[in-house]
Amino acid sequence: MTAALSAHELIARHRSTLDQALEAIRTRAYWSPHPEHPKAYGEHGSLDAAAGKAAFDALLGSRLDLGQPGTDDWVGGETSPYGVDLGVTYPHADLDVLLPAMKAGQRAWRDAGAEQRAVVCLEILKRISDRTHEFAHAVMHTSGQAFMMAFQAGGPHAQDRGLEAVAYAYVEQVRTPDNAEWTKPQGKRDPLAMTKQFTPVPRGIGLVIGCNTFPTWNGYPGLFASLATGNAVLVKPHPRAVLPLALTVRVAREVLAETGFDPNLVALAAERPGEGIAKTLATRPEIRIIDYTGSTEFGDWLEANARQAQVYTEKAGVNTVVVHSTADYKGMLSNLAFSLSLYSGQMCTTPQNLLVPREGISTDQGPKSYDEVVADLAKSVDGLLGDDARANALLGAIVTPDVKARLEAAAGLGEVALASREITNPDFPGAVVRTPVIVKLDGAKPDDEAAYMSECFGPVSFAVAVDSPSDAVELLRRTVREKGAMTVGAYTNDPEVEQDVREACLEEAAQLSLNLTGGVYVNQTAAFSDFHGSGGNPAASAALCDGAFVANRFRVVEVRREA
Repeated sequence: MTAALSAHELIARHRSTLDQALEAIRTRAYWSPHPEHPKAYGEHGSLDAAAGKAAFDALLGSRLDLGQPGTDDWVGGETSPYGVDLGVTYPHADLDVLLPAMKAGQRAWRDAGAEQRAVVCLEILKRISDRTHEFAHAVMHTSGQAFMMAFQAGGPHAQDRGLEAVAYAYVEQVRTPDNAEWTKPQGKRDPLAMTKQFTPVPRGIGLVIGCNTFPTWNGYPGLFASLATGNAVLVKPHPRAVLPLALTVRVAREVLAETGFDPNLVALAAERPGEGIAKTLATRPEIRIIDYTGSTEFGDWLEANARQAQVYTEKAGVNTVVVHSTADYKGMLSNLAFSLSLYSGQMCTTPQNLLVPREGISTDQGPKSYDEVVADLAKSVDGLLGDDARANALLGAIVTPDVKARLEAAAGLGEVALASREITNPDFPGAVVRTPVIVKLDGAKPDDEAAYMSECFGPVSFAVAVDSPSDAVELLRRTVREKGAMTVGAYTNDPEVEQDVREACLEEAAQLSLNLTGGVYVNQTAAFSDFHGSGGNPAASAALCDGAFVANRFRVVEVRREA
């Protein structure tokens, strides 16, 4: 295969970006090569807002032919949470044809080495970045995110996470040198001398099982971690969110072909309605790595049954915030209100349980009772979402009927402190838009425990009354240990309480945010600096992103000979 882009050209184009990413994961300082603002696009080959929207519109009702081998049918059926029928169809694969074709190119990809693989991955990410506006519409109309969130989380933030995975993959592969000279003294005899060669060898084919709510943000880390470590990657999107990952696969295949590699190193596995091919794929002997984001039930099944593969899961958890005291009561309420409202709570990091002492909390505005705290938080959410235009921009749309059903059922679990209301989206009348519900529960009542100790994915939060700060910490600890948590938050001015919360999070391996009152929220994490999940509690078996996330996607094989 003739390469239109040489390794030398790619290294010259992308090595400095890779070096900056390596420095960022070392220092944990802020850095991103991907602009967050929509107006930053439109030059140097990137699509501006109008061109991106036009590119998305052109996809509607089309057949997305990827040129994959083994295509035996065309499948589709995505309907936007905003009420738009996408009408895009995708190749359905005969796995007995596609999987062998994917393996055929792995030798050349392995032999290319860590640096060349990394810069090819960076070229893929650059081309995706140039089309961020197009991808934003694709994410919006499959996930239900509002446009600006789809643009940022589905675009630059997702691209950052992909680049972060490439950087970690590169670090782990070059930790061992390619070659070494080994000499062992033997006293008066001649020394023993060996030459040794070390090669990172991929595990096999990686399977990325995509999610509905964040198809790119959750999909890119596993995709690029496996690809950068020499593995072929098969992408199995969620059937309601195929388009963003199908576009990703198309770009990856184009870049691989242009750089002289087999485009079948990356392929798509779309499915017929109700086919459920994830279980079939996950247990195929060719699949050696699995990345999954979704329900605990299926994540547990993968961990138990995909025995031939290294499995990385991000499942469900019960995220908790301990509210003990604050020096900025208004800031605390505003911060929590935003966290509860963003994307209608349809994030694996959204707080669910707010643990508040029943005797109340101390604040810069004086003592506040449990009832006052909950009522003031409800008012803050109401104020944030009081304007329908702003509410639509924050809430997006309810992604599935199941989320809507949970929201409606939550009102019957306890005293409703904030009722959910329906909002009309004038641009998309078919969208289901709902504000959050806050329900008051009692941590001392066994009947309430079933509610707050179960994940209620969506715009549902429980204000749980507890007897004391120590009871709050103990409930936090038990929740993380038994149910898992992607995030933990705490508000306290007391050093002892802070230390108790910190110790609980360290022991149970939960990521903690303390006293957030400004523009950083507990349900947001920044690539190159924050770890998303820990891999140390039931919510996830891996962190995005650390060395452990990439190091077991390859093995180092040694060839040695006498010098």
